[in-house]
Order: sequence, then structure tokens, then C-alpha cells
Amino acid sequence: MTRNFALWVLAACLAGLSGCDLEDFGAARYSKDFHYTYPLQSGGKLSLETFNGGVDVTGWDQQMVEIDGTKYGPSPEAADALRIDISNSPTAIEIHVNRPSEFRGNRGARFSVKLPRKAILERVASSNGPIVVQGATGPTSLHTSNGPIRVENVDDAVDAHTSNGAIELTDVTGEAMVNTSNGRIRVDNLRGSLDAHTSNGGITANLAGHPAHSIRLETSNGPLDLTLPTGLDHGVRAGTSNAPITVRLPEGINAQVQARTNNSSITSEFEMKMQGEVNKNHLDAVIGSGGPLLDLSTSNGPIRLRRF
Repeated sequence: MTRNFALWVLAACLAGLSGCDLEDFGAARYSKDFHYTYPLQSGGKLSLETFNGGVDVTGWDQQMVEIDGTKYGPSPEAADALRIDISNSPTAIEIHVNRPSEFRGNRGARFSVKLPRKAILERVASSNGPIVVQGATGPTSLHTSNGPIRVENVDDAVDAHTSNGAIELTDVTGEAMVNTSNGRIRVDNLRGSLDAHTSNGGITANLAGHPAHSIRLETSNGPLDLTLPTGLDHGVRAGTSNAPITVRLPEGINAQVQARTNNSSITSEFEMKMQGEVNKNHLDAVIGSGGPLLDLSTSNGPIRLRRF
């Protein structure tokens, strides 16, 4: 694990993310490193499944997969006995770490993988560790139980799920489905639809650079901050229970707005044509000539429409 990567994980866990656990190798006193290389052609697929360990995947300009990592356990025999099964061909590589039948904890394996940029990263699954993917091709499915997920520069769809940790997506081409129970979500420069859910954490999505597809943001206990492009061609749904909603819109946008809050107010920096019922807790209006629906709701927080 690089120093910068370790610092990023530490910062994510200290930034108010309840339940975000670093890999605990304290009781696992023994470890054994491993290294494998296999050819993989452009368009080939790679999948990896491990437990109790982080995974770091990076695209590179070689037609091979390089796999480095560490097995660990409470004894040299336990670390050495942890079996890594690898099925490989020029078109597909599957990596699987076998969980011992008598699993007593303090065992696992972490990975650092390099794969061809045009190969397809199909799936990464782990537990109790972070997942980082940079410069890869999808569609890809990323799952971990206790740890953050960070994705940068992925071409195609991303499906990212974690139970206790933050999720960050930057420069993704394709739809994104993002889900965490306890952690914030941040999305920047997405070129595709977005479906993001968290129970305890805020969601920040900056989609100003590209025409946005359908957008759905939901959280129970955290603020929503959404920046939208001029070329909005699908509806937006954003809801939270106990926090504010801020939507940043460009000058000249055309949209319909339905906003509701029970115990706060709704404010707008745009001229709007009112429709139906209008009061400080409810707004039904049109911006410009109308267009896709902005459906915004919160129980305990203000709703703000701002220019950028």
C-alpha cells in the first residue's frame, strides 16, 4: 500500500465516517508476499475476490496483468496455507482467495494489480478493506463490506457498494450506481446517469461538465449538494430526511421544480413562473421554458436553488 493511498484511507475514516475500519493486521503477526504475471489481451476480462484486505487496481500500457500482494495470518503456517486460486487465459483471468473452513479471523489477503487499460475489470469483491480503481475499463462491479471505495478514470459503467465507508467517483464514462450505509458519497465529472444512496452521510455530485442523464440521490442523515449542467435531458430526484438540499444550476437552464420541506424554507436565485400551491414549505414552478423535473424533498432542512 503506498503512502498516499494509506493517507487517503486514514483521512476518509477520520472524516466523520462511522464504522469505517482500517485493515487490522495487528493480531496477524505473520505475512507472506506473492507475485504473479499473466498475459491478457485488450478486451480480456479480470475479476478478483478476496477477504480481509484492500484491493488497488491500476491500468497500464502493457498486455499483461501483474499481481502483487500479501497473505497474512496469526502464524507462518496460517499465512502460508491461505490458498489463492487463479484461472488464467489470454482472454480472462479470475482470482479467488479461499476462506478457510475453520476461519478464526486475523487472516486475509490484500492485492495490488496492474492490468491493460483496454482490458475489462469485471468485478472486485473484498471485505474489511478499501478498493481503489484507476485508469480501467468496465463495466465493473466493486463490493466491500467495511472500507472506502475510490474510482478514477473508468471508461464504462460502475456499480460500487460498501457498508461502512465513503465512495468517491471521478471521471467515469457510463452510468453509476453507488450505495453505502455509513459514509459520504462524492461524484465528479460523471458522463452518465447516477443512482446514489447512503443512510448516514452526505452526497455531493458535480455534473456540470456534461449533459446529465437521470439522477437520483437519497440519504437519511446528510446534506445533498448537486451541480447540474445546462443540457439537462432527464429528471432529477433528490431526497433527504434531516439535512439541507442545495442545487446549483447554470444560467439559461430550463426545468420544472417541485420542492417540499416540512420544517424549513425554500429559496431560489432564479426567476420562476409559479404553478399550483406555493408557500414557504412547498414550491411548484417553472424555470425558463420548463423541461425535466427537479423533484426535491426533505423533512428537516432548507432547499436552495443557486446560480453558478
